[in-house]
Amino acid sequence: PEVAAAIARAKGVKRSGTRLGHWLDREQSQGLLALPDLTTLKGIRDAALLTLMVGAGLRRAEMASLNFAHLQQRESRWLIADLLGKHGRMRTVPIPQWAYDAIARWQQAAHLTDGAVFRSLSRHGYVNRDRISPQAIFTIVKSYATRLGLEIAPHDLRRTFARLAHEGDAHLEQIQISLGHSSVVTTELYLGLKQDLRDAP
Repeated sequence: PEVAAAIARAKGVKRSGTRLGHWLDREQSQGLLALPDLTTLKGIRDAALLTLMVGAGLRRAEMASLNFAHLQQRESRWLIADLLGKHGRMRTVPIPQWAYDAIARWQQAAHLTDGAVFRSLSRHGYVNRDRISPQAIFTIVKSYATRLGLEIAPHDLRRTFARLAHEGDAHLEQIQISLGHSSVVTTELYLGLKQDLRDAP
């Protein structure tokens, strides 16, 4: 046990610099959100899940823990209120109307009124009482991304939200608040603002 504990405490090789993240542009995002089959219960759920990740930038664990009680309307705007995120930080995330519409479509189709928003489905397509797991969300995102020929993970949809919001002239501090970053520097890294790839030398 002592040796195992010592191995667990060993740090890896220190690396400097900033790792390049992935994100989707507007057309790729629209293509991804159009993939789920809205004639099936699974497709309606997956569409709501993908829409909320692109439209609100939530993490996998936050998506899995989301309850209908979090969805509230304030000042004529739908939002996710008092969401507990990473490191126990609580925040409120405004969501666009089209994201809420996708959730409402799933809620109506699944006949849900309270509890977990996103649930697992049985093999026969019935809604279970169990909430969906973060690993299942990872699998769903990867499966649709593969159909588009893209190598992205759920966290890349979080970067996509930030990037599209910035391109839509959202204030950097508001993006930081929505993402739940403690520092605006982290938000800048998500956006890749330090390096302009299009006009690079």
